[in-house]
Amino acid sequence: MTERGSAAGPAVEQAVRDAVESALSLGVTVATAESLTAGLVAARLADVPGASGTLRGGVVSYHNDVKRDLLGVSAELLAERGSVDADVARAMAAGARVACGADLAVSTTGVAGPDAHDGKPVGTVYIGVADASGSVAHAHHFVGGRPQIREAAVRAAVVHLLSALRELPGK
Repeated sequence: MTERGSAAGPAVEQAVRDAVESALSLGVTVATAESLTAGLVAARLADVPGASGTLRGGVVSYHNDVKRDLLGVSAELLAERGSVDADVARAMAAGARVACGADLAVSTTGVAGPDAHDGKPVGTVYIGVADASGSVAHAHHFVGGRPQIREAAVRAAVVHLLSALRELPGK
């Protein structure tokens, strides 16, 4: 899916508020694992008053050693596919969920530019989401400069988090 990156706006801010409010109303705790967004998703969630009732924490895992050592991403997976991969995004989310003791976690990994990384073109982004039943990854391709791609990844992560909250079994 190719999408144009854009700055945060009212729709993004509303999605962030909706995600926090939904998690709070469901009694669900949330964690993040972020590579290319380097903590922006957690920061956006924390901007919402009351977020401390749901946001358990996050791991900024910019380097593969952190993905491996703190999030439990397989060294073999990282060596074979690189850090920009759907299975890496899934493992990052699952690892953040465990590391932070959260019910649900979201992860971001990708290439913000200016150069390709791990053989993946600029704009390639994977968002992982994990809950007790397992993890999934969503592929995106954003167009724009580094700031626009990172912001688009934040937006996508929040949208996928909100969707996961709405689809939780028994909620």
